[in-house]
Amino acid sequence: MNFKKRMNLFMGMWLLTGAVFAQNVCLSTPNTLMVLAAPEGGKLEYVYYGNKLSETNLQNLETVQTKHEAYPEYGMNCPTETALAVKHADGNMTLQLEVMKVTTTEEADAVKAVITLKDKVYPFFVNVCYKAWQDADIIETWTEISHQEKKPVVLNQFASAYLPIRRGDVWLSHLYGTWANEGRLSQEPLTPGMKIIKNKDGVRNSHTAHAEVMFSLDGRPQENAGNVIGAALCYSGNYKLRIETHDDEYHHFFAGINEENSTYSLKKDEVFRTPELALTYSREGLSGSSRNFHRWARLHKLAHGTTLRKILLNSWEGVYFDINQEGMDQMMADIASMGGELFVMDDGWFGDKYPRKTDNSSLGDWVVDQNKLPNGIEGLLSDAKKHGIKFGIWIEPEMANTTSELYERHPEWVIKAPERDLVLGRGGTQVVLDLANPAVQDFIFDIVDKLMTSYPEIDYIKWDANMSIMNHGSQYLTSDNQSHLYIEFHRGFEKVCQRIRAKYPDLTIQACASGGGRANYGLLPYFDEFWVSDNTDALQRVYMQWGTSYFFPAVAMASHISAAPNHQTFRTIPLKYRIDVAMSGRLGMEIQPKNMTDGEKALCKNAIAEYKTIRPIVQQGDIYRLLSPYDKQGAASLMYVAPEKDKAVFYWWKTEHFCNQHLPRIKMAGLCPNKQYKVHELNRIDNRPLNFENKSFSGAYLMANGLEIPYNHQVDYHKQNDYSSRVLYLEEVK
Repeated sequence: MNFKKRMNLFMGMWLLTGAVFAQNVCLSTPNTLMVLAAPEGGKLEYVYYGNKLSETNLQNLETVQTKHEAYPEYGMNCPTETALAVKHADGNMTLQLEVMKVTTTEEADAVKAVITLKDKVYPFFVNVCYKAWQDADIIETWTEISHQEKKPVVLNQFASAYLPIRRGDVWLSHLYGTWANEGRLSQEPLTPGMKIIKNKDGVRNSHTAHAEVMFSLDGRPQENAGNVIGAALCYSGNYKLRIETHDDEYHHFFAGINEENSTYSLKKDEVFRTPELALTYSREGLSGSSRNFHRWARLHKLAHGTTLRKILLNSWEGVYFDINQEGMDQMMADIASMGGELFVMDDGWFGDKYPRKTDNSSLGDWVVDQNKLPNGIEGLLSDAKKHGIKFGIWIEPEMANTTSELYERHPEWVIKAPERDLVLGRGGTQVVLDLANPAVQDFIFDIVDKLMTSYPEIDYIKWDANMSIMNHGSQYLTSDNQSHLYIEFHRGFEKVCQRIRAKYPDLTIQACASGGGRANYGLLPYFDEFWVSDNTDALQRVYMQWGTSYFFPAVAMASHISAAPNHQTFRTIPLKYRIDVAMSGRLGMEIQPKNMTDGEKALCKNAIAEYKTIRPIVQQGDIYRLLSPYDKQGAASLMYVAPEKDKAVFYWWKTEHFCNQHLPRIKMAGLCPNKQYKVHELNRIDNRPLNFENKSFSGAYLMANGLEIPYNHQVDYHKQNDYSSRVLYLEEVK
């Protein structure tokens, strides 16, 4: 164990046993501190959450901080919002929890504290758990609920955590959207009343809202200044975030599983574990909070988070369902010739009795369509090897169509309300499989297992999910446990993911769910990345990827160069701009290369080569958002800085075009003031270099002044258009 971890653990133990702070729990990360009061026989209470404190400030902390119950329960103070509400078998709906004991243990790169609470009368227990990471400024908190009563206890409300936030000029930043318009940013002051952000989709939880928020404590949010609390619920299912501003001096924040239509009957000795709520605190604004989340994600909450991602071509927008052996070979040859590393065959490759020609059949029948692919997947893998690239494949394993051999064999496997007709989704025939059923879990695991056992050279799986739970009913769960459906679905989903990862730890898996429907930290430990949106329009992606970056690192954000006019918006955006936007995430292509000109292929080949140079910075560096597109100043800008601060990549996109427009000059951030940085433009199309090309500037100058970016590209007259963008590579001069 390293020295810093030993010191953090020592401080926690000292506070547990020291005379002044007897019965207090201290949890610290490299830069943050949480203090809780945990007197035996008393209430567990929050004392402090924020920056690390000196010993003197710690000793005097309780004289200036207002304490709040850390996990408030319902029944003895009914007018207030609570985290936990139950109904005992005798009808009693109250709880009175008091501290029994505190246990502190070491884990890999973390310190864990468990405070065990017990009801004063009933044998009902709650473990309030905290994990303080020692290599990232994140504290995770969750609860473990159990009892030893003779009959089941009904859980009516079961939040993961509660956090009091002192009133003042506090602003909330959160994400909203819909299909093809995910990750939109909303920022608003917190005012009296109740703010609720929730999801009820059942399968996917990040299309219309996100289970992550940030609180700016010093007024209107700033990207690189100000105190910010960030919170991310690590759950793949229905969630509810509540922020109550009542008549006291605090905003009261609760986060957890959405209890609506999900009351849970807890059996004796069964443990109900709520999902983790990840908390961070930053003095460096919204971007500082993002950097904390990104580091934690790469190290602990994202599959292969420290591994660089391959540059790929996905077949979907290139050919849609028109899959065939020759066409796939051609696309592989094209991406290989441009320097790509992976080809992914999307929807349309499967089905025997019911060949997959459109979206209305075949889901569940995961066998190769021999008419489309006479040489099978073996032939595709052989072609990929011939071209020197890897091969990936699309599946949608949680779904079926009523027009499928699977549904004909197992109609009892689908989610369906008793005494009701099926509610059908995409294509008029799609249904959701009931993952509460262990037989369904085995079937879904076997889809991946058979693919990987038969074709171990498959490098990548694109895992899709294109339907919500539209009707409430499990044909597997008992009639008295139908309210467990949403929870059991995601328990089953996680069990499948755990089995897949245990057997295939090196497989790359993308979470696609009608685009960005599954961007959450409950799922990402099993997935390498997610598809930000089905909308690949570069201008709209500036906005969507901006919001998504608040909580998720670039290494997880799949961002592809697509065709013009765009398939979703029909907007015609020049290739240079499309490339520059895609290069700010995990670069890929979503296009039919044979429809590109030689000049366009050459531009993409050059961009792929240059992206390989900056890939470590983008995918593993620190983000600094500089000018928000939501500020409506005509441009957007952000940058990534290498951890050593010796390299950086600066992005600038114009978002609107007018004659005689006046755009702000962008000051950079995150650089070392004393280092000298040479500037080189990537993906250049101008007839002459920028005035500052290959010139060197100090980090101090670039952060105080920035560089004057030309509003338009200097190109031949017939190549002019109304878009412009720049990518600048900064490298330390040694």
